[in-house]
Amino acid sequence: MKTPRISIIGAGNVGASLGQRLIEKDLADIVLIDIVDGLPQGKALDIAESAPILGFNHRISGSTDYSDSADSEVVVITSGIARKPGMTREDLIRINSSIVSGVVKEVVRYSPNCVIIVVANPVDAMTWVAYKASGLARQRVLGLSGVLDSARLATFIALETNCSVKDVSCYVLGEHGSSMVVFPRLATVNGKPITALLPAEKISALVTRTVNGGAEIVGLLKNSSAFYAPSAAVVRMTEAIIQNQDKLLPCAAVLNGEYNLREVVIGVPVKLGRDGIKEIVNLDLTPDELAILASSAETVRKQIGSITLE
Repeated sequence: MKTPRISIIGAGNVGASLGQRLIEKDLADIVLIDIVDGLPQGKALDIAESAPILGFNHRISGSTDYSDSADSEVVVITSGIARKPGMTREDLIRINSSIVSGVVKEVVRYSPNCVIIVVANPVDAMTWVAYKASGLARQRVLGLSGVLDSARLATFIALETNCSVKDVSCYVLGEHGSSMVVFPRLATVNGKPITALLPAEKISALVTRTVNGGAEIVGLLKNSSAFYAPSAAVVRMTEAIIQNQDKLLPCAAVLNGEYNLREVVIGVPVKLGRDGIKEIVNLDLTPDELAILASSAETVRKQIGSITLE
């Protein structure tokens, strides 16, 4: 059988740590692609030299040539710039949409049957850009959002209730940003909703900390943003695709009628398998909850409306 291949576009902190996590899982051959010559090659070689110690058999390589990513089953796009002081969100969207659009066109040129996972921010809008630029079916283009946001919420709940993170289950929906949606009744510890375990003010504080989870880390690191938890979240998504797990995970997906929303990308629960999104799962939300989700989607819709694709 042909050895599966996963390509990661962008060999910065997220891309490199993702490459390391994936190769240590021994799921597939890994290719790191970056425009900076020497960066992907050096990081890939460093990681490869850990194989005799850790015992993985698949290969990891680095390149500046997209042809080396050919026939990838999954391509993860981490390319893009971080928002800098004085830069507006509109500036960030304009610059990163150009970068992501160009990257995606190269990706599908060499891997026309791949599944694309977008990590570049703002991720919902960039997932939309990738979907439009790729020409792929919407099921094959998704973004990192809820897996990471839900992991952050679960971490904070476990700390607050002094329980194992394994006992916490939760879903964070909507935009991966300030309008992300947390419904406390959907967060449980050993099957019990946190609304029955914690007072309202504690729950509100947990939600606020989750919404600001990325900013909190940036504030601590000063010159960097999160990459350990984001890379772990992408590994979980990639595993589900490569191993055809039909795993239920919250991801940024292109909606076409689900939750009464169309032509927009937001985080919702999906079943992930070999061809990407096998099913978008409609949670039983109340009218008020649907209205909150629609408001979050409107935030993304405004971002999408500012994008002009070449």
